[in-house]
Amino acid sequence: MSATADGPLGAAGFRRVTDWAAPGKARARAAEIIAGQRSGGGEVLRNPHRDQEWAQSVVRAPRLLNAVRDLIGPDVAVENTFGVVKWPGRPFEVPWHQDGINDRLELDPLWSVAAWLALTDADAASGCLHVVPGSHRGGYLPYAVEAVTGAARGRALGVHVTDGAPVEPVPVRAGSGLLMDTRLVHSSPSNLGTGARVGLNIRFVAPGGVRMRDGSDPSLTPISGTGW
Repeated sequence: MSATADGPLGAAGFRRVTDWAAPGKARARAAEIIAGQRSGGGEVLRNPHRDQEWAQSVVRAPRLLNAVRDLIGPDVAVENTFGVVKWPGRPFEVPWHQDGINDRLELDPLWSVAAWLALTDADAASGCLHVVPGSHRGGYLPYAVEAVTGAARGRALGVHVTDGAPVEPVPVRAGSGLLMDTRLVHSSPSNLGTGARVGLNIRFVAPGGVRMRDGSDPSLTPISGTGW
């Protein structure tokens, strides 16, 4: 598709998804995750949808899944999930990046969508997402691996954002979140609040939505439809 095409999420490249879970239920899940990670100070949960019941339930939440189907069709699979616990007062800044491309793969923005879901309230203090509305219209950008940070999340793939870009913070409450074009440029700062901030990132794809750049086979978990 043209680099200037809006894609299924329109000119802004993102929209809110509200109440995929009741706020109290989301916070209860977050409390369990926080308790499980606290002893080791863990920050990252890689692909929890593969082996953890709470994440398997989240990716199939009816309100979330219906919103994804409206964007990319009835056949939906999860390509990747990435859970993050941002502990208060601990450096954990995620640089500007795009979810749909890395050295391993490239997602077709017509047949994929990224979701960022809040399991705790995410506001400016606790490190909510910041987006550059409309940045997806520039297509996938050159990226570079950030310098060694020592962060448990590993080294992120950052892109350049020009000075004066229209950055918009997007606070969301527990049980809500964002759906994003996989080309949308976004970031999040460290948590300067008083409690842990817990979020789950999901890459949803439709058939044909994944191009493997490294020659491997995609690892997909079908959750909807019969086209798999």
